[in-house]
Amino acid sequence: MSRIGKKPIDLPQGVDVSVDGTAVRVEGPKGVLEREFHGNIRIRVEDGRLLVERKSDSPLDKSLHGLSRTLLNNMVTGVTAGFQKTLELVGVGYRASKQGKKLVLAVGYSHPVEIEPPEGIDIDVPTPNKVVVRGVDKEKVGAVAANIREVREPEPYKGKGIKYEGERIRRKAGKAGGKGKK
Repeated sequence: MSRIGKKPIDLPQGVDVSVDGTAVRVEGPKGVLEREFHGNIRIRVEDGRLLVERKSDSPLDKSLHGLSRTLLNNMVTGVTAGFQKTLELVGVGYRASKQGKKLVLAVGYSHPVEIEPPEGIDIDVPTPNKVVVRGVDKEKVGAVAANIREVREPEPYKGKGIKYEGERIRRKAGKAGGKGKK
């Protein structure tokens, strides 16, 4: 039995879950999330808790058991608290700003890079060198943050680029060649 899959998910106050076959809809104060699950996984609501069960002990069902429970837990967490990722811009002249809903990045290219967030994702720029991506869907938040980071990934020599908050960039030594030796 999966250690993660067998744990029940407690439903907080104000969260409504409806299960229709393999489709699950979670509504909460921050929004609504819907997802289709594999047919071999059974999800049921019982006494204010979500229970995830598998039909058999086949390797496929075992692997889907913990995954399905984690995805459901992320849906419940998303509609109650939401998710966020913070990115930092490191480099001289590197800055971010907002124009309407668009994020505009000046990261050393000859032109500013504009990023339009998808539906359900909010991008905030508290300081010119910090970008915060917020939303209810953990996958979308992570994907948008990864796309922003991809515009100018941190380089290992000076550490310039866009990195996640708290991310440590492995640094490399520069050229070691000296003058005078021929």
